[in-house]
Amino acid sequence: MNGKKSNTSRLAFIDWARGLAAVIMIQGHTFDSFADTSLRDRGPFMLSQFLGGMPPAIFLFLTGITFSFLMDSQDRQEPSGWKRVVAALKRSRYLFLLAFLFRLQLYVFGFPTSPAGEILRVDILNCMGMAMLVLAPMAVFSTRERVRLCTVVGLVVCALAPFISMIDPTGIPPLLRAYFFPSLTTFGFFPWASFLAFGMAAGSVIRLTKQEDMPRSMLWMLAIGLGLVMAARYFAELPYSIYPKSDFWLNSPALALTKLGVVLALLAGAFLWVNAGLESQRWSVFRQLGTTSLLVYWVHIELVYGRWFGIWKEGLSVLGVLLFTLVLLALMIGLSLLQTRYQTLGWIFKPPPLPQPGRASGD
Repeated sequence: MNGKKSNTSRLAFIDWARGLAAVIMIQGHTFDSFADTSLRDRGPFMLSQFLGGMPPAIFLFLTGITFSFLMDSQDRQEPSGWKRVVAALKRSRYLFLLAFLFRLQLYVFGFPTSPAGEILRVDILNCMGMAMLVLAPMAVFSTRERVRLCTVVGLVVCALAPFISMIDPTGIPPLLRAYFFPSLTTFGFFPWASFLAFGMAAGSVIRLTKQEDMPRSMLWMLAIGLGLVMAARYFAELPYSIYPKSDFWLNSPALALTKLGVVLALLAGAFLWVNAGLESQRWSVFRQLGTTSLLVYWVHIELVYGRWFGIWKEGLSVLGVLLFTLVLLALMIGLSLLQTRYQTLGWIFKPPPLPQPGRASGD
């Protein structure tokens, strides 16, 4: 196997994990938009929405990994710390531009019934852009230093989320609140940005790990992930808390760390699945969707929440939603294949390519 192919396959598990998250996201949004209102307190819908809470954490974490790859590459090529920060800020600018174009497109397609305020709604792309903006100064540090620093930043963001919720919002501009305050309807910096910081730490570890040591590192990631889930659940169930007020589903560090543990275990499982020969030589639906996840995200949101299938909104049975989900998935796979083959709209849906990891830093 030549070096280029080896390097590409080394990161195939990241696309696989991103594609799995896209599938979970699509089913969650489809249930949310089309399930009959009488089904919303029943098992299938509740399970769908419970699983649907994971994709944002996965996407932010994986974005953090690729963000750390960019910083590592700049660290090797650019001696100026300021120029490395500028390169990171450009990636943040790219995400903010996409976020604005996305909300603008939804507004235009929904006109005249869509409220103008939706253009400034803080969605996951906005959260990614803000998290990258705040964490761009990490580019001045070495890859090894970012492992520790980004882990600390992630923990701090998690820990501060309940305190941020207790701040009196009176007098704070609504847009500023939407970008930073915990919310059940938007993606505030607290606590969601912690996943991007944790992803940067994980990506730095990947860059520092020799290719032959990756399986062992992934087993450690799996063990850490499962340990985090158990520890977070234990502390969440204690009868006392250091916080005067905390909402588990809104701002609890226990929930964030539980999701982090699941993401770590999922990523380790994706690596073992892809590199154990099970999918290393075959075409994969998950990997295909993962390579075009932004396009899939953009188009499926319009189809699911736009006016295209309004006659079925909040009116389908569980079986009807499942069938709609399968059809939508087939459509997204076809769209993904078209994007891969013809590179249509590639200038929008594909950022500048990140360099593949070669030898570990310090080799």
